[in-house]
Amino acid sequence: MADMAGRTNRGPLISAGTLLGVGMGGFVDGILFHQILQLHNMISARRPVTDLVSAEINMAWDGLFHAFTWAMTALGLALLWRAGLRADVPWSTRTFVGSLLLGAGLFNLVEGLIDHHLLGVHHVVEALGVSAWDFAFLASGVVLILAGWASIRSGRGDSTPRGHPGGPS
Repeated sequence: MADMAGRTNRGPLISAGTLLGVGMGGFVDGILFHQILQLHNMISARRPVTDLVSAEINMAWDGLFHAFTWAMTALGLALLWRAGLRADVPWSTRTFVGSLLLGAGLFNLVEGLIDHHLLGVHHVVEALGVSAWDFAFLASGVVLILAGWASIRSGRGDSTPRGHPGGPS
């Protein structure tokens, strides 16, 4: 609950939004690159999809990847629900959207560094191997992180907690 001075705590909203952003960023990657465009699979650089067995193995790894993104999304929803029960958490669109962008950017940056560059298990466009697309993926992560940070920062003024005069009820 907010104290007598009406101080707020944006942390729970930022945590929830960041985890939701990680999950949603992973879903965009998996659905767009793995399934719709079929540019790569989770381990297609290590196990090229040249036969049915390789396709099944890659599909299983893609399933594990989607289980991870689902878990991040579910955890983010649980944290968002808990944040919604707190009177000291302000409902700021700028803070929440910024957190989503931050999470999606963290996903792109971390997944790109680990999977594309350190482990080399797949690349954005598998047929090209390490390419400008892999670096563009990293750059998109940095851009999303910076945009998210700027939006979160701009939402600092949105500090009226729910249930207080002038704030949402």
